Order: sequence, then structure tokens, then C-alpha cells
Amino acid sequence: MLNAILINSCMHAPYVLPVSMRTGDPTICFERDILPIFQSNCAKGGCHDASSGSSGYVLDNYQDVIKKGIVPGNPAASKIWQSISMKIFNVEVMPKNGPSLSATDLDLIKRWIATGAIDSGACSTSNCDTTSFTYSGTIAPLMQTHCTGCHNSPSAAGGSLADYASVKDAAVNGRLLGDIEHLPGYNAMPLGGNMLDDCQITQIKKWVTAGASNN
Repeated sequence: MLNAILINSCMHAPYVLPVSMRTGDPTICFERDILPIFQSNCAKGGCHDASSGSSGYVLDNYQDVIKKGIVPGNPAASKIWQSISMKIFNVEVMPKNGPSLSATDLDLIKRWIATGAIDSGACSTSNCDTTSFTYSGTIAPLMQTHCTGCHNSPSAAGGSLADYASVKDAAVNGRLLGDIEHLPGYNAMPLGGNMLDDCQITQIKKWVTAGASNN
């Protein structure tokens, strides 16, 4: 009983970054960089989409993402960060039944939370370059951010997009472009997320047209 009293007496509310200091990281755009990670890896049927809301978490838009599990300015106190990165006792590891987030995605989310977890609104895609369309430098990162949360194995609905061979197969049979361009007869992808922007689609089309090389 004494131990419980001592423990409870030492518990403090986590530090929250004051609103006036939530400037955000100018290199990070929530809609462009953060939301697609949550939509691809978390906001899926049976998990954290609007209809499922597992454990009270819905991760398909900004207002829902920050509603629970995010402490602006304090990644370590943010339950979402704990579950995807810290792997601490009594916190379920996420994504559930899926691959861990990449180091790049984790770094983006950590910096986004640390600088205030702000919604930067509509943002430029000026970092997208249509002259750059190698598999390793452009296509694989796009698949990682927008697709592999769902398409992470051959048994996944719609197949895998987690490696070069599977992405090339989807490119050659037309499914990749048909899905991302939301063409009639195909599945609009990313499922439940925003359509890739024109520059990103152009990069993928150029890669496919050039032979879908493992470059």
C-alpha cells in the first residue's frame, strides 16, 4: 500500500509544448509526409480507420490523429510514439500484423511531434522532382510510405509491393498505374488515403515507361 502511495505521488502530467512554441519543422508537411504513413500502416479495416477505431484510435485525418496518443512537443510521452518505436512494457507494439515503420518514417513522426504536432495545411510538393524516378531513390520510398502498410506480403489483398520483384510485376501487368491513377476497373489506391499527387504519379509512370528497372 505504501509503495502504491509513493508511486502515485511521483506521477506528473507530461510536459506539453506551449502553443506559442509549436512552430513545426519547416521541412515536414503533415498532409504530405505524416498522414500517408498513418493511412498506409494504421488506418486499415479492423485497426484504426474510422469504422474500426481500435482502442479508441482513429488515424485517418489530422483531428483524429492528435485527439489521442499525441503529446505535442513530447514524443516519449505520446502513446502512439511509444507503440511504434519505444516498445516499452504494457504498450502494444504497432503496426499490428505488419512490418515496423522505416527509420525514415520514424524520424519524420518523432520530429513532427517534437516540434508541436501541427497541421501545416496545404503544402508544396516542391521536393518532388519528375526527372528523378529510379527504383531505389524514388519508387521504393513511395511504396514504403503509401503502400506497404497494406501490401506487405504476397498473401495481402492485392498482393505485395514490398520488394522490387512484386512492384515490377504490378507495373508490367498495369495494376500499379491503374490503381494509383484511379482508372475505371481498378482499385483506387492508396486505399482510404489521398491520391498521389501529379508529380509522384509522373515519376512512377516514367519509371514504368523506362522499363521498370531495378536501378
